[in-house]
Amino acid sequence: MARRVPHLVRKRVVAQWERLVGRAMEAEEERTLAESQGAEFGDLSFVPQILHQEKKNIDEILQTARDVENTYPQVARILYEYSYALSQTLDPRSESRGVLQFKTGLLSVIKQKRGEKLDRSEDLVIIEGFYKDLKRNLDQLENEDWLRQQPQFLRLSPEDWAELKRKILVTCQILNEVVNHLIKENPEAKRHVEFDSNLKEDLEKTAQKLDDYKPYNILPFEAPGVVNRFQNSPEVVAAMNALEWDLPDDYEFDGDFKRPKLRKLDIFDFLQYAFGFQADNVLNQREHLVLLLANSQSRLDPLGNPNPHSMHKLDETAIFNVNKKLLENYLRWCEFLRKAPSTNRRLDGRLEPMPQSKLFFSALYLLIWGEAANVRFLPECICYIFHHMAYELADETRNLIDYPFRNKSTILKDSADTFLDTIIKPVHEVVAAESKVCNHGKSPHSSWRNYDDFNEYFWAPFCFELGWPWRLDAGFFVKPKQNTIKKGMKFQSRSPQDQVPLLQEQNQPGATGRRRERKAGKSHFVEHRSGLHLYHSFHRLWIFLVCMLQGLAVFAFCDGKLNTSSIKYILSVGPTFITMKFLQSVLDVILMIGAYRSTRARTLSRIWLRLFWFGSLSAIIVLLFVKTIQEQESGSGSNTWFNLYFVLLIIYGGSHFFVALLLNMPWLRRLSENCSHYGPIPFLNWVHQERYYVGRGLYERTSDYFSYILFWLIILACKFSFSYFLQIRTMVGPTRIIIDLTDINYQWRDIFSKSNHNAMTLVSLWAPVVMIYFLDLQVWYTVISALVGGLDGARIGLGEIRSLDMLRTRFTSLPEAFTKQMQPHQHHGSQTLRDSVYLRKVKIDARHFAPIWNDVITSLREEDLINNKEKEWLLMPGNTVTSLSTSSQQLSLVQWPLFLLANKVFVACDMADVHKQATQEELWERIERDPYMKFAVQEAFYTLRIILDHLLVNDQGGIWVKKVYEIMEQAMSINQLRYKFHLKKNQLVKVLDKAARLTNVMINEAKKIDEKENAEENEMKKSFTAAVRKELLDFYDVVMQDFIADSETRIDVKGDRDIQDAIRGGQLFAELSLPTDETTLLVRRLNHVLTIKESALNVPVNLEARRRLEFFSNSLFMKMPDAPPVRKMFSFSVFTPYYSEDVIYSPQQLAKENDDGISMMYYLRTIVPDEWDNFLERVYPKKEDREARKTLLKTIFPKEFKLKPHEETRKPEDLADDIKLNLRLWASYRGQTLARTVRGMMYYKRALILQAQEEGAAFSEDLEQGSQHPTTSASIDSGILDARAQAELKFLYVVSAQIYGEQHQGLKGPEGRQKAADISYLMKMNDSLRISYIHTGKVKVGDKEVTEYYSKLMKADPSGNDQEIYSIKLPGEVILGEGKPENQNHAIVFTRGEALQTIDMNQEHYLEETFKMRNLLEEFDSRKYGLPDRRPTILGVREHVFTGSVSSLAWFMSLQERSFVTLGQRVLAKPLKVRMHYGHPDVFDRIFHITRGGISKASKQINLSEDIFAGFNSTLRQGLGTHHEYIQCGKGRDVGLNQIAAFEGKVASGNGEQTLSRDIYRLGQLFDFFRMMSFFFTTVGYYFTTMLTVLTVYVFLYGKVYLSLSGVDASLKEKGLSANVALQSALDTQFLLQIGVFTAVPMIMNFVLEEGILRAIISFFTMQLQLSSVFFTFSLGTRTHYFGRTILHGGAKYASTGRGFVVAHIPFAENYRMYSRSHFVKGLEIMLLLIVYLAYGAPERTTFTYLLLTFSSWFLAISWLWAPYIFNPSGFEWQKTVTDFEDWTNWLFHKGGIGEEGKKSWEVWWIDEQSHIQTPRGRFWEIVLSLRFFLIQYGVVYALNVVGHDKNFRVYGFSWCVLAGIVLAFKVFSVNQKSSANFQLALRLFQMIVFLGIIAGAIVAVAITSLTIGDVFASVLSLIPTGWGLLSIAIALRPVMKRLGLWKSVRAIARLYEAFMGAIVFIPIALLSWFPFVSTFQTRLVFNQAFSRGLEISTLLSGGKDM
Repeated sequence: MARRVPHLVRKRVVAQWERLVGRAMEAEEERTLAESQGAEFGDLSFVPQILHQEKKNIDEILQTARDVENTYPQVARILYEYSYALSQTLDPRSESRGVLQFKTGLLSVIKQKRGEKLDRSEDLVIIEGFYKDLKRNLDQLENEDWLRQQPQFLRLSPEDWAELKRKILVTCQILNEVVNHLIKENPEAKRHVEFDSNLKEDLEKTAQKLDDYKPYNILPFEAPGVVNRFQNSPEVVAAMNALEWDLPDDYEFDGDFKRPKLRKLDIFDFLQYAFGFQADNVLNQREHLVLLLANSQSRLDPLGNPNPHSMHKLDETAIFNVNKKLLENYLRWCEFLRKAPSTNRRLDGRLEPMPQSKLFFSALYLLIWGEAANVRFLPECICYIFHHMAYELADETRNLIDYPFRNKSTILKDSADTFLDTIIKPVHEVVAAESKVCNHGKSPHSSWRNYDDFNEYFWAPFCFELGWPWRLDAGFFVKPKQNTIKKGMKFQSRSPQDQVPLLQEQNQPGATGRRRERKAGKSHFVEHRSGLHLYHSFHRLWIFLVCMLQGLAVFAFCDGKLNTSSIKYILSVGPTFITMKFLQSVLDVILMIGAYRSTRARTLSRIWLRLFWFGSLSAIIVLLFVKTIQEQESGSGSNTWFNLYFVLLIIYGGSHFFVALLLNMPWLRRLSENCSHYGPIPFLNWVHQERYYVGRGLYERTSDYFSYILFWLIILACKFSFSYFLQIRTMVGPTRIIIDLTDINYQWRDIFSKSNHNAMTLVSLWAPVVMIYFLDLQVWYTVISALVGGLDGARIGLGEIRSLDMLRTRFTSLPEAFTKQMQPHQHHGSQTLRDSVYLRKVKIDARHFAPIWNDVITSLREEDLINNKEKEWLLMPGNTVTSLSTSSQQLSLVQWPLFLLANKVFVACDMADVHKQATQEELWERIERDPYMKFAVQEAFYTLRIILDHLLVNDQGGIWVKKVYEIMEQAMSINQLRYKFHLKKNQLVKVLDKAARLTNVMINEAKKIDEKENAEENEMKKSFTAAVRKELLDFYDVVMQDFIADSETRIDVKGDRDIQDAIRGGQLFAELSLPTDETTLLVRRLNHVLTIKESALNVPVNLEARRRLEFFSNSLFMKMPDAPPVRKMFSFSVFTPYYSEDVIYSPQQLAKENDDGISMMYYLRTIVPDEWDNFLERVYPKKEDREARKTLLKTIFPKEFKLKPHEETRKPEDLADDIKLNLRLWASYRGQTLARTVRGMMYYKRALILQAQEEGAAFSEDLEQGSQHPTTSASIDSGILDARAQAELKFLYVVSAQIYGEQHQGLKGPEGRQKAADISYLMKMNDSLRISYIHTGKVKVGDKEVTEYYSKLMKADPSGNDQEIYSIKLPGEVILGEGKPENQNHAIVFTRGEALQTIDMNQEHYLEETFKMRNLLEEFDSRKYGLPDRRPTILGVREHVFTGSVSSLAWFMSLQERSFVTLGQRVLAKPLKVRMHYGHPDVFDRIFHITRGGISKASKQINLSEDIFAGFNSTLRQGLGTHHEYIQCGKGRDVGLNQIAAFEGKVASGNGEQTLSRDIYRLGQLFDFFRMMSFFFTTVGYYFTTMLTVLTVYVFLYGKVYLSLSGVDASLKEKGLSANVALQSALDTQFLLQIGVFTAVPMIMNFVLEEGILRAIISFFTMQLQLSSVFFTFSLGTRTHYFGRTILHGGAKYASTGRGFVVAHIPFAENYRMYSRSHFVKGLEIMLLLIVYLAYGAPERTTFTYLLLTFSSWFLAISWLWAPYIFNPSGFEWQKTVTDFEDWTNWLFHKGGIGEEGKKSWEVWWIDEQSHIQTPRGRFWEIVLSLRFFLIQYGVVYALNVVGHDKNFRVYGFSWCVLAGIVLAFKVFSVNQKSSANFQLALRLFQMIVFLGIIAGAIVAVAITSLTIGDVFASVLSLIPTGWGLLSIAIALRPVMKRLGLWKSVRAIARLYEAFMGAIVFIPIALLSWFPFVSTFQTRLVFNQAFSRGLEISTLLSGGKDM
């Protein structure tokens, strides 16, 4: 019997177990899914993936069955049976996932529908009858006359009628399939059942009509049945005409290609035929190019109306513009490689001359790009492909012209996917193979080729050796060889004989017999993991800083004097400079290892030449300098060597300066590039700067150049002044003294320092100074940039409106500012010209402004930020000037919103009463001081007259009104108003009261009239007159008796005979006119003006609504480009990557309670109570809805209500569907969900439609010429349709939902299904929303099952169902690198337009901001940001963090983000010119970026921060990034400390990877010096200096510990040197840095700018009281840890931070796991160093100096140790503390097992924490860094009392013996109980003896020797870090420890240390938890922001369970 291998058996068992568990979980998921859906007969809405077929869509069949089952149940039964038959055919054994459940549900439904008796022979008869009914309905729908007679004709849009037709045709097509199926299933049925053959033929013809309704994206090219909104768009029609291509009618195509039936043949058809592109790719790119051409044309002059017999013709300029942008990168590539562009070849013959040639090449490029998949990340590879295909295109078209019937294609074989399989797939396969070598980022970057390596292969002429189509035996296509070694998968280069050809050999002519090449290596750059990259990339900065440090130090040691001697020493910087340049050249050689084989010889020769040059030069200069110093010290007075040295330096320095000017000064740089082929300039450029395809032309305008030079000169002046006067110069004196000291008493065995002028002492003192010198430049940059950014922000107008008072004050200026900024200036209709004759400009401006403002207010109400009352007060009247139908009087003054006029009339009355003695002029002057009081009085006065004129137009009372107003106006003109009328308060109030009552009655009567629609007019008029007349008479009496003071005036008013007759006859006010709609609006408004007595100073109440209105109003006064008409604006798309985040919160999520008993709904209602009340008011607006409202509250918050007997608790799922949906959306709009993002982005379309309507989209095309057609209701409807069409041409929103298909199919469980359903709902509600996803399917190729990948685009059809638009096959697996950029890349082909805005899943938008999008897009056409030929390619947009009010941490994070995304990026853009791409919502020049690699990079790990690389790439390719703050976008951030730490860790790790990248290297090398500094300190330099700050603390403390333990500190004190003021001031500078005051300057400046000085001061001190410094210090440690670890070990990976609401308590163990290595270990180390310093040194510890020196270090240690618990909700609640302790101990001592997670077992977690230590280099550096822990032991041992003055090494050796004894004792006490089960008693006895022996030995030693208790504690203190150091080394040497059998002991000691560290952290928490007030204070601290808004978190956290 063969011996079984144990590990193989184990693997087999595990594999079987995994399969069993997998099946069980799958069954459980399906069961749960069925339960969650709650379907009675199974879930028929879920059709398994295997049942989806292209021509047999079971979804449509089931949907049709559902639609007809109520009216035609037997037809529905037949359709269900047909669906079952199809599913049985596709999967007869029900083996695929979900098929069995689906079939079971179908059978249940069929059984119910059949009933007991069923005659199957009647099925065809049933279908025949059903079809006749359908046909009758279809004929009616196609009859225009019949449609017009229908009552719903005007109600339904043309799209609705078209959808009705489509549904009928879909049903007919399905019926045709069913009939065919029934006949095929039972051929005898035709004989037994009479089936009309003519009817069958008619059915087939009708079914074929469905082809007229093909799915489409935007333009219905091949769907004539749908309503084409764009058929009247001349630009679209002209673009489609331009693509047409006429061939002879008798021309025949090979293969399966057929001419299109529904349109003419075009360029794309030919290219599809010639090159084998996919059909859907062709459809997609045809629409893409048409839209690009149409939008390009729209920006030119309008196309005139063509003759009836001619077509619209596209302007050639539009074609050239599109072609130029698409092929710009290709032409630059050809120029770089010195190849003639293939586009220069004319497509002659019968083709159009140049324009159509341009269209051919544009279409070809787009088709290649559209099908390139992951190869899109290789833009120059696409250029290579295009180059050859364009060349062949010219030949192919010539062949067509010369030989009309000779059909020849280039690479077309037998498949429609020829291009994909032949050209794209080979490249994709080799890229995919290399990505597997990456091993999920665990393999070194240098061992595999990433996307950049593949792309840069095409930067050299040898790329043409790849041939065409491809020479697959080339080294480029050689895949790495995969070998299985031990546990891991390792890859090696495949030998040529192992290389499997990607295509058949016969497809490669000439390949036979050719020797295959070696695998190509990396190209031009190798990402070796090394911190030296920071020097390699930015060597100029480090050389400059080192030389300046050396020069300043030498100058200081020369006592600040300049003479010949000091100059000689200062010139020592020369050798330093040249040596560092030599080091750079050495790194060039070393760091290129791995890329020599694939790098051009020219580049390699440059590297070696520089190495030789700088090596030789450095040797010569160093030699000359040494000779110069020797000559100086010899005293001979000779300067021979110095002169030689000086001349050489002058020559080298002068030439270097000249070349620097040539390469950096913009005008010289431009000149050198223009002369790059003449004289020595090419050689100079080649030697001094590497020449890549990218990175050329990195210079700016001269004015910009001098701007950022001035900026940096100021910073450098501050930095070097500080460094010299406060650091370097103050250290000179003490340094000289210490060097000369020879009698320092070292307390330990000194080895090195004393014999070398106390070198270690000097190092300890100078090291912090030097490190601060290198990092304080970041501090000075922060301070100066904050000041510059603040001043620039004030210049552009930020913060001018920052409160409601400021908004009210400047509201009258808003219409004018709006018209100036956001109205197209070229649009002036004739109506506007007529209006301007008699209206002031402000009235016209207000009329334009009102619709936009009102739409903004309406959106605020829809978002529940304001209530109905606030909405009414904030709305602005339309300010139209159309006269009332019965009055010639017009209201010509501007009507302002009510919130400005509220209470103003009554205040005016009070003013008139108070100032009784004032004249009319004085009184009016006082009123005018408040402009809104003046407006209110005037509006009330004139509006009342208009209303009365309308009412009394047929009554004698009209004469009375006219007389009263005439007398009043006359009195006002002669200043007699006070004499003729009573202006006392009582009389005025009476008049106002009567007027208000009159308007109230009119409003009520108007409502009654509206309710009585069918009543007779006479009856309504009689009722109205009776009610209103009474109030009019009362008003008449008050005016005549109380208001008119002059009797003569009273008589004059009454004197009219007609009025007297009417009074006597009782007919006064008897003939009233009924109010019109316009009159009713005026009455309602007047009523508000006269009745609102409360102040509106706080309207709106909601802070977010205030902020948005304030910013929108402020932005109107900021400088922005003029707004073009919608037709002429740039088109754009919005793009959002989505994976599996929340879409819409489910009812279960809303109701689920956390451990504290808090549900999401309870939390949201508590934190935004006003928005919750507004929601209830919106959902239940009527009083009758009170009961329903109460039911809703009972359902959501059951704990707040006591249930009645026998009353059951309702669940959220039991709510009505509409209420449930509204509730889910309300909650989702307050979280970070996809629904919130989609709502915000779809505001773009709403804004564009409104703007198009406002611009006159209702008029015909000749509007711009000034003519205007009469506006009828039909033309208005047409205008809305035209506006929608314009919006669709300009805007599209694509969400790349990567796994939507899997979610929809149920492969991601019930939760995934729900998310897919929610996404479908969003598509249904937003017609411009598209969903793209990756579809995977299994197909059989021969005997193998192969996975195919497709990129699909979906939209909702008019019925709301998912509709597939495009399905483009991909060459293979999509996710090869980082997931997010790959997800973006596959879907970017579906975007449209010239611009692309990238939006993340945590963002939202605001309607008022979307109105400014067309202004922003005009920035792409601006020339003011750079060189004349360089326009912006990335537009940065301001962000507002909307999560800042959730908690204190969220507020801190939002402030940090806000200071960067506003002030920080403002400075980056101007003056520094290094603003790139730092995330979303930037707007990209879409064409620029899609032709240059996309909007992100995707190589695994190196591009972890994928977004920022888009900015790097754009800049290197001569792009330009700008920043604009007149528009903002909302953004969510992480709100919990763990989420924030995960996010910051991801960003820091990403920056660590960036330091290794070629992008950073090239920008650092190719930028000029000052721009390079800007780039460094705003990217990786920020994280490097952050790490350096922490290292400075370590260096400082270890230096102080060294001085203390060595005895130097005491010796210096004895000699009085410790009191040296200069020395102390130098050491004190580190305190100034660590305290972090300077880093808060940007936030302070931002506060001042946007909130004002007072609020800024309050906010800043509030931050400090909330311990913001603790948070920022803690974040410092996070960034340092992850940045440093990534550089040292790598292992950076994407961390999902989660974006939920964080109010739950985080267990102690979870916090410990997360922060143990990043913060706790380091914090304890710092604390230990401080204790040692306090115990053994610090002679000044009783003085303030000690506190000053160590305060920041103590603060750092405390923050790192306890910040996670300070900011942890309920972190100091006693019960939770007890639970946390139990949880922590259980975790610590749980051993774990197979499959255990780290959160359950300490051992598993501990192993995971070591996973980053993989490489020998990493192990080496871990060991080196661990050696620092041995210093304390070495020093403390010699300081023990028992040692005395013995400095022998045996003392130190004895301490190691003690340590060994302690380890042995620990081993004795930690013996495994199970292993000693047979001698338990003996073991325990032995352990007791050992324990007693140790105690006794210690007591004896203390008693009879000089050993003291203090020595014992000191020994323990010293051995703790030593043990940790040994433990760290053992972990680094893990393989060795395992071989030696010591790993279990290492693990046991590690567990002991973990317990010790955890106890130190936990004990203070436990002690503080004893005091209840601590928990209360901490809750207040953490949630203070919420408290300021009325949130009671104490109730939130503890009350949930008590309710």
